[in-house]
Amino acid sequence: MAEAAQGPLSILIIGSGVFGLSTALALSRRPRYSQASITVLDKSPFPSPDGSSIDSSRIVRADYADPAYASLAAEAQAHWRGKWGEENRYSESGLVMVADEGEADYVRESFENVKGLQDVRGIEELKERGDIERTMGTGGGNGNWGYVNWNSGWADAEAGIRFARALCEENGRVKFMTAEVLRLMRNGRQVIGVELGHGRVTADLVILATGAWTGRLVDLRGRAEASGHILAYLELTPQEQQQLGEMPILLNFSTGMFVVPPRNGVLKVARHDYGYRNPQQIPNPEGDISMGITIEASLPRTQLDEPGQWIPREGEAACRRALAEIIPSLASRPFKHTRICWYTDTPTGDFLITHHPTQPGLFLATGGSGHAYKFLPIIGEKVVDCIEGNTPPEFREKWAWPERPASDAFVTQDGSRSGQTEMLLDTELEQAGRRSQSRL
Repeated sequence: MAEAAQGPLSILIIGSGVFGLSTALALSRRPRYSQASITVLDKSPFPSPDGSSIDSSRIVRADYADPAYASLAAEAQAHWRGKWGEENRYSESGLVMVADEGEADYVRESFENVKGLQDVRGIEELKERGDIERTMGTGGGNGNWGYVNWNSGWADAEAGIRFARALCEENGRVKFMTAEVLRLMRNGRQVIGVELGHGRVTADLVILATGAWTGRLVDLRGRAEASGHILAYLELTPQEQQQLGEMPILLNFSTGMFVVPPRNGVLKVARHDYGYRNPQQIPNPEGDISMGITIEASLPRTQLDEPGQWIPREGEAACRRALAEIIPSLASRPFKHTRICWYTDTPTGDFLITHHPTQPGLFLATGGSGHAYKFLPIIGEKVVDCIEGNTPPEFREKWAWPERPASDAFVTQDGSRSGQTEMLLDTELEQAGRRSQSRL
């Protein structure tokens, strides 16, 4: 295409999260785009209060069962150990990865992969529950087998996003706008910009980095959808912060539950699982709006949509059980607040980084599937490589547009998920009679 040969002269990136900011930064640094205008547009003032990447922490690990992602994460982690991780944006606390007997395939494969990538002196097999509890040093633990990788850690998620934004602002190449996108603008099948609540913005290339909201703007049925995952936070005393501040992360792949070391007197417990669906009937984003045709898509429902939103009771109970096992002294501590973090899941857990096959001028950078944040320092470079037709060979099939969609209500099958499938957010909230904040 002509764009690939000479580069677009105007680029509009929708979304200022991991994919959006990292891509803007990469474009602004490449000479090929020195004459291009680069605009990042988001529906909320920065930092977006309901963005999945605006949080206290995200795990940074090269511990993957898939060798391609393990290598890519190791590349990203080198940046976290440099300027990206300065000013406490990254902490190498160590990561305890565990599972229950008979459910440890993902952990075992990760164990073998990471030993080939990192200093094995920092990696120790934990053969039984007692080894796990000894390593945690919190008075508890869970899982029956696993390992600790002292080379892994966690990032202050919001601080990392703020740093990415600051880097974009430094060179003056990126323009930022706040507005809600109603729909894509097309000339035939060609995408030529976006319609806003008030006005429109045109561009030679539109990049959707809209995360869990992408299904509102393009039909992704069977290819990507939003799923909600529980996060809960509790306050610690200064003494507890001192005692637990140096603990490693614990991530249990049998239950999906994980606990991240506290900072500033706040501890987070969360779950990486199949998540909640929130199916909605919406206008077909690729149809004639005047026809009134609708499709079903799972989309986020956040505290901006529902002030006082609290996680479902079953999720809060799961967090409580995890705390009782891992840090027994905090088992009955009330949660200060909770939230639902919205992933953009794909059937395989692979990212969706590709030109749209039937809509020229539209590029997708989404499908983070709950594990994209750690790649923040480098994913934009990979996105721009893909725009230019130079997708890394190991990711050509993984990040491509799936020719055959999965069922509309798929679950991610990448080996890292566990728990109950087909949970509906409305159902779980209604079963508990919970539409506003409450606590166990």
